[in-house]
Amino acid sequence: MQSYLPLFAAIGGLLLMGGLAYFRASLLAFSLVLTASLAAYSFISPFSELFWLAYLLIVGGLNFKPLRQQLISKPLFKTFKKIMPEMSRTEKEAIEAGTTWWEGELFRGAPNWKKLHSYPAPRLSAEEQAFLDGPVEQVCAMTRDWEITHELADLPEEIWDFLKEHKFFAMIIKKKYGGLEFSAYAQSCVLQKLASISAVLSSTVGVPNSLGPGELLQHYGTKEQQDHYLPRLAEGKEIPCFALTSPEAGSDAGSIPDAGVVCMGEWQGEQVLGMRITWNKRYITLAPVATILGLAFKLSDPDKLLGEQEELGITCALIPTDIEGVEVGRRHFPLNVPFMNGPTRANDLFVPIDFIIGGKEMAGQGWRMLVECLSVGRGITLPSSATGGIKNAALATGAYARIRRQFKLPIGKMEGVEEPLARLAGNAYMMGAASDLTVTAIDLGEKPSVISAIVKYHLTHRGQRASIDAMDVVGGKGICLGPKNFLARSYQGAPIAITVEGANILTRSMIIYGQGAIRCHPYVLAEMEATQHPDFNQGLQQFDKALFSHLGFATSNFVRSFWFGLTSNSLISTPYSDQTAAYYKQLTRFSSNLALLSDVAMGTLGGNLKRKERVSARLGDMLSQLYLCSATLKRFDDDGRKQEDLPLLHWSMQDSLFQLQNALDELLLNFPNKWVGKAMRLVMFPLGKPFHAPSDVLDHKLARILQEPSETRNRVGQGRFDSRVEGNVYGELEQTLEDVLACEALYDKVCKALGEKRPFTQLDKLADEGIKLGVINAEEAALMRRTEQGRLAAINVDDFDHEQLENRPNLTKTDAADLDSVA
Repeated sequence: MQSYLPLFAAIGGLLLMGGLAYFRASLLAFSLVLTASLAAYSFISPFSELFWLAYLLIVGGLNFKPLRQQLISKPLFKTFKKIMPEMSRTEKEAIEAGTTWWEGELFRGAPNWKKLHSYPAPRLSAEEQAFLDGPVEQVCAMTRDWEITHELADLPEEIWDFLKEHKFFAMIIKKKYGGLEFSAYAQSCVLQKLASISAVLSSTVGVPNSLGPGELLQHYGTKEQQDHYLPRLAEGKEIPCFALTSPEAGSDAGSIPDAGVVCMGEWQGEQVLGMRITWNKRYITLAPVATILGLAFKLSDPDKLLGEQEELGITCALIPTDIEGVEVGRRHFPLNVPFMNGPTRANDLFVPIDFIIGGKEMAGQGWRMLVECLSVGRGITLPSSATGGIKNAALATGAYARIRRQFKLPIGKMEGVEEPLARLAGNAYMMGAASDLTVTAIDLGEKPSVISAIVKYHLTHRGQRASIDAMDVVGGKGICLGPKNFLARSYQGAPIAITVEGANILTRSMIIYGQGAIRCHPYVLAEMEATQHPDFNQGLQQFDKALFSHLGFATSNFVRSFWFGLTSNSLISTPYSDQTAAYYKQLTRFSSNLALLSDVAMGTLGGNLKRKERVSARLGDMLSQLYLCSATLKRFDDDGRKQEDLPLLHWSMQDSLFQLQNALDELLLNFPNKWVGKAMRLVMFPLGKPFHAPSDVLDHKLARILQEPSETRNRVGQGRFDSRVEGNVYGELEQTLEDVLACEALYDKVCKALGEKRPFTQLDKLADEGIKLGVINAEEAALMRRTEQGRLAAINVDDFDHEQLENRPNLTKTDAADLDSVA
């Protein structure tokens, strides 16, 4: 037994140190416990004096800061200063912009779940609810998407007037300027409902309330600019747009070629200090109808009229579009979703210096202004529109799948159809949750740049996939355009959301983790800032503190990751002990994995990490899925932890955790240093991969939810426009779904009386037979006849005369033939 004592002592020491690392004990606590343990063991088997001398020198040196700084931190500090890649000004401003919120918790390896549930559930004020119940419902009832997208290629004039009159463009503007001053949650609810009826409508309303002159003026404008423009924007007297994207600079907005030069010039008969600006912008939403143009350009001051700096950088200015020399080009035509979008140009246009938003003091501050405001707007507009679209697609497709029959049964009961229906339901539930949690952050005063990138990418990405699923289910009804088609325009327009406000490929591969790794990591930003400190000694002290905290953090996440994988998440506490407890544990495990892998990636790749875009993308996927899962758990809690909603929660969590596991697996398989990847696999998956995709049984439950009216189904589609007004195809589908379900018992009764099972078609004729047999009454027969009308309307498609489809509205057939012969 005595011979095994050193082995037992070593194992005990490892367990003790592992426990201290797991609970993130301080360096001093580590040292004291280790010293006490060694001292106790020395009574059994004494250590040599040389061992104690070396041990005390090492431990003492680590805990005595002046010595530690000189021997360890200072050499590393000098190395870091040399190898730290130089960041451009735009990169620095992007990293420094915005705030860190729940995503910071997810990056720490031990999220505080009670903190998540302490955030208030989003709620509408009485005024906001009245707006949704009144003007928003009214404008949705006025909207006919086929008229907008096919006949007018624009909103009807009466809708433009209605939007201006009811201040739809002024949701973000403060009440003192005549605006509505709505919460971010209210804006999201409005856009979701508008998006459920028309993408053109939601885009037209969303852009002025997102990144644009209104937002920039309120945060940075001079008092004179605010007092002049904000009331006019609120009243609809001014229509704003914001011009950032150039033909040569799309996703790389920091390299815009549009330029201005500070100079003296003539303005309204006087010599004033101003700028000569040349720009060529495209993809600018509302540009064709805008009266005030927010413009981003690079400003230089070669004559140093504003100060000593010649290259001032990106600057934002307000340019009235009626100034001579401002050219508004012809319209772009984005994928048959013809919201107002087009180019704008000017060549050597002179404007006063006070056209800069915020005045001349804000010259060169445009990029900071943009990224700070974008972190808010990007978290609302596109995610809300994508969420509104999928809610509508999910419920409308579910209704159609229950109404439409093939092989003598509703297609929604076929297992092959249940699979995409389940994805529609689960994604609608999760996307609603993510959108709500994001606007909660904004309403709490956060500017969550990382979260806004997450929801922009993942909600538009899932929305696009959902539109494909819906189209696959609806089939021929979906591919034939016309007034009764409830899917085609959203299907066609899905790539628009993927492309704008930062292309999704860029957002996933660079932005999410590029910002997240620095902003959310508890120590990396502090280490970077220390290397940039102008005072070497103060920088060294900051670096030393961050470095040793970072080392302890990494050690803890290593131990936690291995322990969780080996013991199936033992020791993890959860806020609830019900069926959701396992999800909290798994998310905590993956949070530790993400934190550890981030340190491993940064440690082994250094500055090359930002060029390893697929590494960055997969780490970003892990962070993103952690956020989406957190939002889903928060929604389930906010909704009252309803048992009937559990299938939606289970599907959403299992699908997202499976995607998270795949991202981690692919990262390890393709890690640039394959041996590091193999080692990390042993740490994180010592017993193999634990997750699989949602089961067929779960898919079946979600598919049924979409096909049967219930409170759970209503929560999936919460906030969409499904009023039973004439011309609203979504309301008509809902009515027909209810009628079909009500008719099935009558159908069975008549078939039984006839002694044969008829097809569930020609219900009007079947009703006549039922009346003759005396098995149904007149009211029941009327229901069957109405159901047949609704059923046929749901499954039939629109058709047109050839002339209606020709895009030559002002030409006769003879004229058109003549033009063809000339061509």
